[in-house]
Amino acid sequence: MDAFPLPRRDVPTPALMLDRAALERNIAAMAAFAEAQGIALRPHAKTHKSGAIACRQIAAGAVGICCAKLAEAEALAGDGVRDVHLTSPVVTPAVIARLAALNRRIALSVVADHVDNVRMLGAGVDAPLRVFVDLDPGSHRTGVTSAAAAVELARAIAATGTLQLAGVQFYCGSHQHIQDLAERRAAIMERTGYLRSVLDALRGAGFEVPVVTGGGTGTFAIDAELGVFTELQVGSYVFLDREYSDCELAGPRFEPALFVDATVVSANTPGMVTIDAGLKAFATDAGVPVVLGGAPEGSRYAFTGDEHGALIGDGLPGLGARVTLMPPHCDPTVNLYDRYHVLDGDMVSEAWPVTARGRST
Repeated sequence: MDAFPLPRRDVPTPALMLDRAALERNIAAMAAFAEAQGIALRPHAKTHKSGAIACRQIAAGAVGICCAKLAEAEALAGDGVRDVHLTSPVVTPAVIARLAALNRRIALSVVADHVDNVRMLGAGVDAPLRVFVDLDPGSHRTGVTSAAAAVELARAIAATGTLQLAGVQFYCGSHQHIQDLAERRAAIMERTGYLRSVLDALRGAGFEVPVVTGGGTGTFAIDAELGVFTELQVGSYVFLDREYSDCELAGPRFEPALFVDATVVSANTPGMVTIDAGLKAFATDAGVPVVLGGAPEGSRYAFTGDEHGALIGDGLPGLGARVTLMPPHCDPTVNLYDRYHVLDGDMVSEAWPVTARGRST
């Protein structure tokens, strides 16, 4: 067990480092934006998987939290989070039984995109459960694929007697990282037009749609501007990884708050040193990390194996030197660690567990 506080340089590497001040500024900036826009904020915990961070987001004004999986919601409920929306369908009897148990403990909602799933949910819960119609934005990952299917699903929800139509979920995941802002805005405007047509169909069929939830860090300002969403499911803004740093974002400015510290463990080849952070230390779906500190400007990272990575460039640091890198994709990188080392300046003041790390449905 580490004794806190301790100097950053004394934390064994690779280590997940969290800048407390930057995190708090990011949380406050998004909360202020949502309040100014008159839109509810429901951050997505798939980014941080941390009850400590979720509770800070709620204290800053968020109405609740999103989770991708039921096990994440169970873990965060254990950390004191009392209002959770599940953004993925829950479809098997055993997991629906757990859903029913959690629904008795906290304010819970879930999405559905199939009539059979609605019937299973209606038969499996013993208290009113809020259900959102999950609408496919065109990626065909989840969601009903037409306005007619949305109306059919809403009717199935109403027919159960135990489920309540809470609204519509619409998440344009493939649009979040379109780098050019104008191109991203045009794409979201087109998709929002489709969303409006589905909402019109539901209302025309006699259904109220209390909440329209979705959006993300790449599109939240555009979504707020277009005025259809009533709730934002932003996630990565709390950390600002390399993918989002590469995008031309609108709205308030966020800053990097999440880093991985590593140590030079070999320095025998001119123009290259080896560090102890490889495939097990970073997500690999979004390219390579960015070298932020401890090495000359222009140094670049390359994966070289499970345990190791390379820094390539001129004037590289020597054996035992500490370097700091920005993860390319924060969500799955966090899942590789069991805790955050919370930084206050150059001191680690405490550790926050990654409560929902690696949890299955």
